[in-house]
Amino acid sequence: MENTRIYYLAGQYLDKSLSDAEQVEFQQLLQAPDHQEALQAAFDELAGELDMNATQDEALLPLLQRALNSDKPARRIHFLPRRSWAAASIILLVLAAGAYFWLAHKKNTPPAAMAAKPTDIAPGREGAILTLADGSRVTLDSLHNGVIAKQNGTQLVLANGQLAYDPAGASNGEIVFNTMSTPKGRQFRVTLPDGTQVWLNAASSIRYPTLFSGEERKVAITGEAYFEVAKNADMPFRVSVNNKVEIEVLGTHFNVNAYENEQTIATTLLEGSVRVAGFANGSQPGNVVLRPGQQAQIGNAAKTGIRVIENANTDKVMAWKNGIFYFDGVSFAEIMRQMERWYDIEVVYEKGIPDIEFEGEMTKDVSLNGLLVMLGRAGIHFRLEGRKLIVQ
Repeated sequence: MENTRIYYLAGQYLDKSLSDAEQVEFQQLLQAPDHQEALQAAFDELAGELDMNATQDEALLPLLQRALNSDKPARRIHFLPRRSWAAASIILLVLAAGAYFWLAHKKNTPPAAMAAKPTDIAPGREGAILTLADGSRVTLDSLHNGVIAKQNGTQLVLANGQLAYDPAGASNGEIVFNTMSTPKGRQFRVTLPDGTQVWLNAASSIRYPTLFSGEERKVAITGEAYFEVAKNADMPFRVSVNNKVEIEVLGTHFNVNAYENEQTIATTLLEGSVRVAGFANGSQPGNVVLRPGQQAQIGNAAKTGIRVIENANTDKVMAWKNGIFYFDGVSFAEIMRQMERWYDIEVVYEKGIPDIEFEGEMTKDVSLNGLLVMLGRAGIHFRLEGRKLIVQ
């Protein structure tokens, strides 16, 4: 491709003037290694209207935000291995923003022009499966807003991707339970009958009554969930985690990560106070009261004592809820486990797990191919076979 054509497409992209055919051409250009030097030169020249005392990243951010036509500020994406940090390039930011552009603005492009490659996999989205007391299952991401069920007088109302319970007509009869579960590639939010709000990460579940009564409010979870608990001093809120840990609160904000394939069950407190009880010294239970910013860790595979982290990285802990992949201080294997849950894929290592670390963050609304472009720039090679991602 001639450099003049590359310069033209880069300018059209920044001016939001790409035609349908040019959008497809520009997408191919972003992923073509042979043209990256010319593309970088084009963006360097186009960025000349900005303050050139700023770094390349900082100079390009306003251009990208304008090009994306988004209310959200363009995120700085330093997605490179630490060993190659000196080689950071403006092109990585352009590539990531380009991937976001194709997803965020696909409504402006005919479906045929924006069809994903057969090997591409879309990112996760809002959705869950609700299992009612009678065992029937409701797929929530395929329903419209409104009342979706009624149990013992309690109405289940779906509104804008969130399920809420209206107990106004609830009877004092038999207590029935519902289970909200998110498959891989889904996450969801539910407001429990007492007003407590719960966000479920991918591959997670919560079991709860449709009406809280008695002396406590008790729910059970698997996977990962973030809680904002409604205050009720007369009725403590308790969370059972994988039948291994119990968390007791009166009113607080906290996150629980209890995936079976993670080394620990981690409870992180953001606000208020919680008591975490688990195994210590064999089968004897131990407990600890957390302060905001602390994290309690209990071994997942074996019965161990409770380890308290004084200054937990809450940005990392809450990244999933905020729609972010967070890479600072995260091992390659942990990143891959996150990808398995979010893209509903299986990761296989041909030659072992690479010993490499990344830093930075990236929005989770990019397709799998968009993320693999970033990893490829870091020298990691992959092969995608169906929904199996093979690390070579």
